[in-house]
Amino acid sequence: MITQINKEELKKLYDKDFVLWVEENLKLLKDKQFDLVDWEHLLEEIEDMGNRHLDSVVSFMAVILEHLYKWENFRENEKMGVSWIRSINNGRIEILRLFDRYPSLRVKSYNEIEYAWKDAVRRLIKWFEDPENIRLAKKYFDRLPTEKDFPGKCPYTFEQILDYEPWLKGLEDYEG
Repeated sequence: MITQINKEELKKLYDKDFVLWVEENLKLLKDKQFDLVDWEHLLEEIEDMGNRHLDSVVSFMAVILEHLYKWENFRENEKMGVSWIRSINNGRIEILRLFDRYPSLRVKSYNEIEYAWKDAVRRLIKWFEDPENIRLAKKYFDRLPTEKDFPGKCPYTFEQILDYEPWLKGLEDYEG
């Protein structure tokens, strides 16, 4: 650790050695040398820390949306889509874990549905570009799809992202 550092050196250290930058700022804060702290970068990092968990929720929502949409629109047979169901369920478990740990994320995540949908559409497009799925692209679109081939607005609600199970349709009447 650097024994004495001035404010300008500390700012430069942010880009050169982030770990050392953290250690130096932490030492300054503990020693109550607030005038030497790199406040500009420190505030950015604190903001990023809060967004990290929101980004995780959005990522899980995108996977859930992708797989819900594939299940309802591109499933070819009974066996196809089992891995999608697992992925949806795993994503939901992770989202709920994050909501339990950081309750404010639930409200913030609600406002991120369209970002998650945009990511889901990108994932869908890449899925059709996979050589194994070119046949499906030709079947459903007569070519490789683009963003224009999917709804511009997310077709699912926040509640559906967390709870909707289209694979159970009809099972509630099943007695077997």
